[in-house]
Amino acid sequence: MKKLLVLAFISIVGISNAQNELPKTALEIAPLLIGEKIPAVTLLSSEGKTVKLLDIIQKQKTIVVFYRGGWCPYCNIQLAALGQNEQELLALGFQIIAVSPDAPAALLQTDQKEKLNYLLLSDSKGELSKAMGLAFQAPENYKPIITKGSEGVNTTFLPVPAVFFVGTNGLIQFEHITPDFKNRISSELLVAVTKALK
Repeated sequence: MKKLLVLAFISIVGISNAQNELPKTALEIAPLLIGEKIPAVTLLSSEGKTVKLLDIIQKQKTIVVFYRGGWCPYCNIQLAALGQNEQELLALGFQIIAVSPDAPAALLQTDQKEKLNYLLLSDSKGELSKAMGLAFQAPENYKPIITKGSEGVNTTFLPVPAVFFVGTNGLIQFEHITPDFKNRISSELLVAVTKALK
């Protein structure tokens, strides 16, 4: 009887660990869907202050952007384009929040380099990326880059680049997820979706 209980326990632990493992590639992720709620997590600002994500979202409709890090040229192009469209998006009633695994100091460098006015948040532990279903196992050649960008906090994962439009109730209204990190949502589509959801 003891052996059966031990075997049952081992198999339960094995299943639990398998469910906690990250997808191996960007194509295997299972992101949250339209109508689901953004998780209630606490992240860090570029100044190192704690920020409750849902507290900010409850104040204004929000475009939440997930990017890989300030080291990624495709991400920087996207962040700069968001900056160019920010005034129009604000006029349509949406604020912008961009989230990456970068540590606060790296966020500050990106902010200053790209001259951004919107909020950058650090998700170095991956709590939000994992809860959103966007995190996957970083390829070996990326591990030194993400380790440096997160100041050693993240050594294992990358988020798939994604854009979520979120209502003040925290519910996802629209999403654009791109496993191919070289392709991002166009400014035209971003503005069109914002107008449609206004």
